[in-house]
Amino acid sequence: MDSSEHGSSKSSTGVTSGGTLPPGLTEEEAEEIQVELTKVEDEIQTLRQVLVVKERHATELKRRLGIGPLSEIKQNFTKGWHEVQCSNAYMRTSQTFGDLNGRVSSSNLYLTASATFEEIGRSDAYKKTQETLSQAGHMTSAAFSSMGSAIRNRFGEIRNSPSFKSFEDKVENMKYKVMGRSNGESDHSPTSNNAPF
Repeated sequence: MDSSEHGSSKSSTGVTSGGTLPPGLTEEEAEEIQVELTKVEDEIQTLRQVLVVKERHATELKRRLGIGPLSEIKQNFTKGWHEVQCSNAYMRTSQTFGDLNGRVSSSNLYLTASATFEEIGRSDAYKKTQETLSQAGHMTSAAFSSMGSAIRNRFGEIRNSPSFKSFEDKVENMKYKVMGRSNGESDHSPTSNNAPF
Protein backbone atom coordinates (compact mmCIF):
# COMPACT_ATOMS: atom_id res chain seq x y z
CA MET A 1 0.00 0.00 0.00
CA ASP A 2 1.30 3.45 -0.88
CA SER A 3 2.38 5.42 2.18
CA SER A 4 0.73 8.56 0.83
CA GLU A 5 -2.69 6.90 1.29
CA HIS A 6 -2.26 7.01 5.08
CA GLY A 7 -1.55 10.72 5.18
CA SER A 8 1.94 10.19 6.70
CA SER A 9 5.09 8.93 5.12
CA LYS A 10 6.49 5.68 6.49
CA SER A 11 9.57 3.73 5.53
CA SER A 12 9.35 0.07 4.61
CA THR A 13 9.96 -0.82 8.26
CA GLY A 14 6.91 1.18 9.41
CA VAL A 15 8.96 3.86 11.17
CA THR A 16 8.28 7.45 10.17
CA SER A 17 10.77 8.58 7.59
CA GLY A 18 12.60 11.79 7.67
CA GLY A 19 16.08 10.43 7.97
CA THR A 20 16.58 10.64 11.74
CA LEU A 21 15.03 9.10 14.81
CA PRO A 22 14.36 11.09 17.98
CA PRO A 23 17.40 11.18 20.30
CA GLY A 24 17.82 8.07 22.46
CA LEU A 25 15.42 5.95 20.36
CA THR A 26 16.59 2.94 18.41
CA GLU A 27 14.95 1.81 15.18
CA GLU A 28 13.65 -1.30 16.96
CA GLU A 29 12.07 0.81 19.74
CA ALA A 30 10.56 3.12 17.13
CA GLU A 31 9.01 0.12 15.33
CA GLU A 32 7.57 -1.19 18.64
CA ILE A 33 6.09 2.22 19.38
CA GLN A 34 4.68 2.39 15.83
CA VAL A 35 3.01 -1.04 16.28
CA GLU A 36 1.58 0.04 19.64
CA LEU A 37 0.35 3.32 18.14
CA THR A 38 -1.39 1.45 15.31
CA LYS A 39 -3.01 -0.88 17.85
CA VAL A 40 -4.21 2.05 20.02
CA GLU A 41 -5.60 3.89 16.97
CA ASP A 42 -7.49 0.72 15.96
CA GLU A 43 -8.92 0.46 19.49
CA ILE A 44 -9.99 4.11 19.35
CA GLN A 45 -11.76 3.48 16.04
CA THR A 46 -13.53 0.42 17.51
CA LEU A 47 -14.60 2.41 20.57
CA ARG A 48 -15.97 5.17 18.32
CA GLN A 49 -18.03 2.61 16.40
CA VAL A 50 -19.32 1.07 19.65
CA LEU A 51 -20.20 4.55 20.95
CA VAL A 52 -22.21 5.34 17.80
CA VAL A 53 -24.15 2.07 18.19
CA LYS A 54 -24.78 2.74 21.91
CA GLU A 55 -25.96 6.30 21.20
CA ARG A 56 -28.42 5.03 18.58
CA HIS A 57 -29.68 2.40 21.01
CA ALA A 58 -30.08 5.01 23.78
CA THR A 59 -31.99 7.30 21.38
CA GLU A 60 -34.33 4.44 20.44
CA LEU A 61 -34.94 3.58 24.12
CA LYS A 62 -35.70 7.23 24.89
CA ARG A 63 -38.08 7.40 21.93
CA ARG A 64 -39.90 4.28 23.15
CA LEU A 65 -40.20 5.82 26.63
CA GLY A 66 -41.58 9.02 25.12
CA ILE A 67 -38.56 11.09 26.14
CA GLY A 68 -38.10 13.76 23.52
CA PRO A 69 -35.40 16.37 23.04
CA LEU A 70 -37.45 18.98 24.90
CA SER A 71 -37.82 16.82 28.02
CA GLU A 72 -34.08 16.03 27.88
CA ILE A 73 -33.28 19.74 27.79
CA LYS A 74 -35.63 20.30 30.73
CA GLN A 75 -34.03 17.44 32.66
CA ASN A 76 -30.52 18.75 31.93
CA PHE A 77 -31.57 22.26 32.96
CA THR A 78 -33.06 20.96 36.23
CA LYS A 79 -29.92 18.95 36.97
CA GLY A 80 -27.69 21.93 36.14
CA TRP A 81 -29.77 24.27 38.30
CA HIS A 82 -29.55 21.79 41.21
CA GLU A 83 -25.75 21.67 40.81
CA VAL A 84 -25.62 25.48 40.80
CA GLN A 85 -27.71 25.64 43.98
CA CYS A 86 -25.36 23.17 45.69
CA SER A 87 -22.23 25.10 44.69
CA ASN A 88 -20.28 27.06 47.29
CA ALA A 89 -20.49 30.27 45.24
CA TYR A 90 -24.31 30.09 45.10
CA MET A 91 -24.55 29.37 48.85
CA ARG A 92 -22.24 32.28 49.70
CA THR A 93 -24.19 34.62 47.40
CA SER A 94 -27.48 33.45 48.88
CA GLN A 95 -26.18 34.02 52.39
CA THR A 96 -24.91 37.50 51.43
CA PHE A 97 -28.33 38.44 50.02
CA GLY A 98 -29.98 37.07 53.15
CA ASP A 99 -27.76 39.24 55.34
CA LEU A 100 -28.43 42.27 53.12
CA ASN A 101 -32.18 41.62 53.28
CA GLY A 102 -32.00 41.45 57.08
CA ARG A 103 -30.15 44.76 57.26
CA VAL A 104 -32.55 46.49 54.85
CA SER A 105 -35.70 45.20 56.57
CA SER A 106 -34.47 46.39 59.96
CA SER A 107 -33.41 49.87 58.72
CA ASN A 108 -35.37 53.02 59.70
CA LEU A 109 -36.10 53.88 56.05
CA TYR A 110 -37.66 50.46 55.42
CA LEU A 111 -39.73 50.61 58.61
CA THR A 112 -40.99 54.12 57.74
CA ALA A 113 -41.90 53.08 54.18
CA SER A 114 -43.62 49.96 55.49
CA ALA A 115 -45.74 52.02 57.91
CA THR A 116 -46.66 54.43 55.09
CA PHE A 117 -47.79 51.55 52.87
CA GLU A 118 -49.91 50.18 55.72
CA GLU A 119 -51.62 53.57 56.07
CA ILE A 120 -52.28 53.68 52.32
CA GLY A 121 -53.72 50.16 52.49
CA ARG A 122 -56.24 51.26 55.11
CA SER A 123 -57.35 54.39 53.21
CA ASP A 124 -60.78 54.64 51.51
CA ALA A 125 -59.29 55.59 48.13
CA TYR A 126 -57.16 52.44 48.11
CA LYS A 127 -60.12 50.24 49.05
CA LYS A 128 -62.29 51.76 46.28
CA THR A 129 -59.50 51.29 43.73
CA GLN A 130 -59.05 47.70 44.85
CA GLU A 131 -62.80 47.02 44.50
CA THR A 132 -62.86 48.54 41.00
CA LEU A 133 -59.86 46.49 39.89
CA SER A 134 -61.40 43.34 41.37
CA GLN A 135 -64.66 43.91 39.46
CA ALA A 136 -62.73 44.59 36.25
CA GLY A 137 -60.79 41.39 36.81
CA HIS A 138 -63.99 39.36 37.24
CA MET A 139 -65.51 40.87 34.10
CA THR A 140 -62.32 40.18 32.11
CA SER A 141 -62.23 36.61 33.41
CA ALA A 142 -65.86 36.08 32.41
CA ALA A 143 -65.19 37.50 28.95
CA PHE A 144 -62.19 35.19 28.43
CA SER A 145 -64.20 32.24 29.70
CA SER A 146 -67.04 32.83 27.24
CA MET A 147 -64.55 33.44 24.44
CA GLY A 148 -62.79 30.17 25.33
CA SER A 149 -66.11 28.31 25.18
CA ALA A 150 -66.86 29.79 21.76
CA ILE A 151 -63.42 28.82 20.45
CA ARG A 152 -63.73 25.32 21.91
CA ASN A 153 -67.15 24.89 20.26
CA ARG A 154 -65.79 26.12 16.93
CA PHE A 155 -62.87 23.68 17.10
CA GLY A 156 -65.36 20.91 17.86
CA GLU A 157 -67.31 21.80 14.73
CA ILE A 158 -64.13 21.86 12.64
CA ARG A 159 -62.95 18.51 14.08
CA ASN A 160 -66.25 16.86 13.15
CA SER A 161 -66.32 18.28 9.62
CA PRO A 162 -65.88 15.87 6.68
CA SER A 163 -62.84 17.76 5.32
CA PHE A 164 -61.01 17.46 8.67
CA LYS A 165 -61.87 13.76 8.91
CA SER A 166 -60.43 13.26 5.40
CA PHE A 167 -57.26 15.15 6.37
CA GLU A 168 -56.97 13.14 9.60
CA ASP A 169 -57.28 9.85 7.66
CA LYS A 170 -54.54 10.93 5.26
CA VAL A 171 -52.22 11.88 8.14
CA GLU A 172 -52.91 8.53 9.85
CA ASN A 173 -52.19 6.70 6.57
CA MET A 174 -48.89 8.59 6.21
CA LYS A 175 -48.01 7.75 9.82
CA TYR A 176 -48.48 4.03 9.20
CA LYS A 177 -46.36 4.23 6.04
CA VAL A 178 -43.52 6.02 7.82
CA MET A 179 -43.69 3.89 10.99
CA GLY A 180 -43.90 0.71 8.93
CA ARG A 181 -40.74 1.61 7.01
CA SER A 182 -38.84 2.57 10.14
CA ASN A 183 -39.77 -0.77 11.76
CA GLY A 184 -38.77 -2.75 8.65
CA GLU A 185 -42.34 -3.55 7.61
CA SER A 186 -43.70 -3.33 4.09
CA ASP A 187 -45.40 -0.27 2.64
CA HIS A 188 -48.81 -1.90 3.08
CA SER A 189 -50.45 -0.72 6.28
CA PRO A 190 -53.92 -1.40 7.66
CA THR A 191 -55.06 1.87 6.06
CA SER A 192 -53.00 1.73 2.88
CA ASN A 193 -56.14 1.18 0.81
CA ASN A 194 -56.98 4.87 1.40
CA ALA A 195 -56.14 7.39 -1.27
CA PRO A 196 -52.47 8.51 -1.12
CA PHE A 197 -51.69 11.77 0.61
